[in-house]
Amino acid sequence: MNITVIGAGYVGLVTAAALAKIGHQVICLDRDERKIEMLKAGQVPIFEPDLGALVGQGIAAGFLRFTTVNTEAFAEPEIILLAVGTPENADGSANLSAIFGACQEIADVISNRVIVGVKSTVPVGTNDKIAAFFKRENAIVEVVSNPEFLSQGTAVRDTLHAKRIIIGAESEYAVSRMMALYEPFEQPIVTMKRRSAEMVKYASNDFLALKISFINDIANLCECVEADIDEVVAGMKYDERIGHQFLAPGIGYGGSCFPKDTKALHWLAEESGYTLRTIQAAIQVNEKQKFKLIQAARKDIPQFLGKKVAVLGVAFKPGTDDLREAPAIPNIQYLLDAGAEVHVYDPVAAANVARVFGGAIHYSADIAACLADAEACFIFTEWAEICRMDLVLFELMRERNVYDGRNCFTLADVEKVDMNYYSIGRRKLQRSRVR
Repeated sequence: MNITVIGAGYVGLVTAAALAKIGHQVICLDRDERKIEMLKAGQVPIFEPDLGALVGQGIAAGFLRFTTVNTEAFAEPEIILLAVGTPENADGSANLSAIFGACQEIADVISNRVIVGVKSTVPVGTNDKIAAFFKRENAIVEVVSNPEFLSQGTAVRDTLHAKRIIIGAESEYAVSRMMALYEPFEQPIVTMKRRSAEMVKYASNDFLALKISFINDIANLCECVEADIDEVVAGMKYDERIGHQFLAPGIGYGGSCFPKDTKALHWLAEESGYTLRTIQAAIQVNEKQKFKLIQAARKDIPQFLGKKVAVLGVAFKPGTDDLREAPAIPNIQYLLDAGAEVHVYDPVAAANVARVFGGAIHYSADIAACLADAEACFIFTEWAEICRMDLVLFELMRERNVYDGRNCFTLADVEKVDMNYYSIGRRKLQRSRVR
């Protein structure tokens, strides 16, 4: 089939490359000329494991092309997939300007019958509005809700081996065409009405956000009552109704999905005259959780003025260079405002960190350089390089105050090193802090 994908971000690029892999002719449209030129040369502008190889294979096989030109992208598509951003507005609602801008471009060019599949996360009812828009424009378009469920860091695997594909459509024709698109993947396909498909996306993401906020709330209580969150989770995960995923205590969720989608669903409910109290609570817990390490550190360090502070990990999670809603960002800003000399190590995201903070912070090539003579260390991302580090490296610090926001180390290993160690939901190891 001839497929056009609008948007060469995480979702669009991974989708385009995956569809090319199973033999579809795919052209990916994006307005960013620099990005498109990089992709034409086989260079992927984002860090995502295995994506570079997948894109290269598609280009080499002649199944994957990139363009910034509408007439080229819309020459003869059978299906157009929308994968543009829907960032949050100031009030928490979803900004749909890119969605309707893309729809206008489609309506201006398309003359044949085509299916438009909306992969972007949009509020319930948006696809109906898109369908009404195309009807007013006299465009022969069938609109389908086709949400994505990929995670950054595992996006290629999540697409090629998806747990399910959701198709929300209002006609048998649209369902049959979309099923033909995805059948080569041999994955479960679930069909439903458009509004239900839109809700599946929000309900799925927000449920996972709820699990994260719940376990963080329990971890915080464990600190108060001297229980150990690691032991609590170990006991919970044997119940298959609960499972083990998304029960890792820490300093909260970030990224491009959970913060935006929880706020968008909360806003949608309020606009509909209903309050989603569980989602409201998840948002509130997550906002407070971001600063757990700073709160702990303030009990040990009266002020940060002039002190060297090491930050290990900045990306919102390992496997990506994305800083959107990363808990590290507001914490670094807090430290800078408090007069600290901040040194940062991140194995992948350093270039993006520099775009945010520029010369206001120092960038370390390795963990040892970051820790040398520091008087405090904050861990915000559980990169493998950090979790596997030799804890003896903490002895390079001037004052060994370590605040671990991802519980990277076992307490048994930490006890072998003379340091003051705080982690989430576990007992604090208060020891000599002088080198």
